[in-house]
Amino acid sequence: MQGLGVRKMDSGCCGALMRELQSLWDEIGESEADQDCMLVELERECLGVYRRKVEEASTAKARFHQSLAAREAELATLVAALGEHSLHSPVKSQKRMLSLKEQLASITPLVEDLRTKKKERLKQFKEVKAQIEKISGDILGFNHANDDPTLSSIEFDEHDLSVRKLNEYKTRLQALKKEKSDRLHKVLEHVNEVHSLCGVLGLDFGKTVNEVHPSLHEAGLEQSTNISNKTLEGLEQAIHKLKLEKKMRVQKLNDIFASLTDLWNLMDSPDEERSRFRKIKFVLNTPESEITESGVLSLDIIEQATAEVEGLAKLKASRMKELVFKRRLELEETCRKAHIEPDMSTSLEKANAMIDSGLVDPSELLANIEAHIEKAKEEARTRKEIMDRVDKWLAVCEEENWLEEYNQVSILAVSHI
Repeated sequence: MQGLGVRKMDSGCCGALMRELQSLWDEIGESEADQDCMLVELERECLGVYRRKVEEASTAKARFHQSLAAREAELATLVAALGEHSLHSPVKSQKRMLSLKEQLASITPLVEDLRTKKKERLKQFKEVKAQIEKISGDILGFNHANDDPTLSSIEFDEHDLSVRKLNEYKTRLQALKKEKSDRLHKVLEHVNEVHSLCGVLGLDFGKTVNEVHPSLHEAGLEQSTNISNKTLEGLEQAIHKLKLEKKMRVQKLNDIFASLTDLWNLMDSPDEERSRFRKIKFVLNTPESEITESGVLSLDIIEQATAEVEGLAKLKASRMKELVFKRRLELEETCRKAHIEPDMSTSLEKANAMIDSGLVDPSELLANIEAHIEKAKEEARTRKEIMDRVDKWLAVCEEENWLEEYNQVSILAVSHI
């Protein structure tokens, strides 16, 4: 038994220690039976140590297998998510040639590299998503994605972070950027048109666009302006309203200027008096679409023209009798030249009496006289040839009378001699 124990334990350092132990036992005087018992106990303790080491090694192996499986699973997930299908696990191709530690060491750097790439790709997705949400919010008229649930629902699948998917998001972003640019350009065009119309009409531009959206009158328009459908519709409505107002003012100014012209002509107003409104005449002779000068259709201009009409109307009322008499004298003079009897219904005495009695509107009387004047002038034109002959005949008669009188005077003078 002792020899068996020595043979089993006799190897290297353990053998030397065993021999030293037996030597010590011999010196101590341990019996062979006791030595055998102690050797059996020692073998039992050694087996226990081996068993523990085997168990530890078995646990370590299982842990390595688990770690390796986890790494391979993570690698497969990362490859699928990033779309890196050309990458393959180095473990599968060299599994039989490498130990577990070597297999784990060979796959770990690849997994870490893909983790870094995923983190960077995820950052790119988030940046693109943030821009999409920002521009979508601008187009829909929201300042933040939280303002509208449809924007916050723009999510991407973290299991698909491939370049193909990222490019899809980037394509969508580019389309939104173009739409934003087009909308901004359209808003600026509308704002410029509103500015021009407000200038022509003398209206407050800031107040007008502020009613559509406050951002349209803020500094840095290109950066802060609202480009939503509501803003575009509001600007279009404002332009339509301003164009209608412009059309109405042009028509109103036309009517006022027509009244002014009639009053000027009626009252023989001098050119100096009319010159103050030459600009209005020029504007009214311009096509409506080409009227762009600031303030030419303002309420001040219309009020000035209206005041002039009212002033002339008052002056007309005070001078109407004078105008009636003036036109009546003109009628009589025209009739005299044409050798026509003037209409006696508008004679100076009757006209004066009718105006003073209030039985007739002086304007109607004046229009009646004007009509008689035109009729007399037309009659004079048709009689011109006859009148020329009559004038010549009268001239000849006058000359004959003069010669006859001259002969008679001559005869008397001779008889006295």
